[in-house]
Amino acid sequence: MTTFTCALNPARIVFGAGKRSAVASELDRLGVTRALVLSTPFQKADAEALAAELGALAAGVFAHAAMHTPVEVTQTAMAAYAAAGADGVVALGGGSTIGLGKAIAYRNDCPQLVVATTYAGSEVTPILGQTENGVKTTVRAGSILPETVIYDPDLTLGLPVGMSVTSGLNAMAHAVEGVYAQDRNPIAAMMAVEGVRALRDALPAIVRTPADAAARGAALYGAWLCGTVLGSVGMALHHKLCHTLGGSFDLPHAETHSVMLPHTAAYNAGAAKTALQPLADLFGGDLGAGLWQFAKDLGAPMSLRDLGLEETDLDRAADLAVQNPYWNPRPVERDAIRALLGRAWEGVPPESGT
Repeated sequence: MTTFTCALNPARIVFGAGKRSAVASELDRLGVTRALVLSTPFQKADAEALAAELGALAAGVFAHAAMHTPVEVTQTAMAAYAAAGADGVVALGGGSTIGLGKAIAYRNDCPQLVVATTYAGSEVTPILGQTENGVKTTVRAGSILPETVIYDPDLTLGLPVGMSVTSGLNAMAHAVEGVYAQDRNPIAAMMAVEGVRALRDALPAIVRTPADAAARGAALYGAWLCGTVLGSVGMALHHKLCHTLGGSFDLPHAETHSVMLPHTAAYNAGAAKTALQPLADLFGGDLGAGLWQFAKDLGAPMSLRDLGLEETDLDRAADLAVQNPYWNPRPVERDAIRALLGRAWEGVPPESGT
């Protein structure tokens, strides 16, 4: 076995149906006496209900979390946190809300508790992606990692099928990049394969029967594993492209990951053949083609055009993507990236990996 370094993040995981009821006791364990409850506008009613249940433990609700964690929203949230006399945050929701909680903690090192309601996976990473002046950047720090994550499958039963699919494919992207990461290790690779397997089996069941509690639990389990991979090793081309498309063209986060994943997997298939083989085996042997068909069968968005990207934006996107590129197993070449983006824009299958 080759030498490796493995660093697993020390998040506390509370997993199981009905575990939403543990929020108060987990806040007490963290020493939080006044938690600001965070959500998106869409989940404001759920956040207010949680705050009501917490009673005096809740310092109030801030329901303005937004996609790609705009710095200006974080600044407003910081003012609300100070005005409420809060000493911790509860992030109820998916990646947007979790990102806001991380952004607050990055600035004031407050304790964070996450109640995850999607399959984002970012709740178990010390990574913050934030957007300012149309540019999305990432930072990594110990203060960014939430201290406690509650996974209650019951809270995902109402997650719309489309959002469940794109959120799950987003989680898979973390695992795919994790197996060929520059700092990959066998523990992260095992988590990646198991996480993708769980989501591969769970997502079709959720599409068929959205209230399938067992499938919802399996998807959360897979998302946790994939998110843990994201927090343990570096990412590569896929995440660079998605950060470019999200931060500079305001494309929706999970949907962009869904569209791009088959194409980036195919791009790296030849250069990372051995590392990707266990994942390719889960999708019929050809990872890029298999993921594309899997996403299509689930009814996921298949093209960047459908997400609002103009064809005239493709050249600029390619130019931005090759600036300060992330490490990648295959060289990041502008013409090849432009071709990849073109296929993703059209919604056609990826080029076959070689």
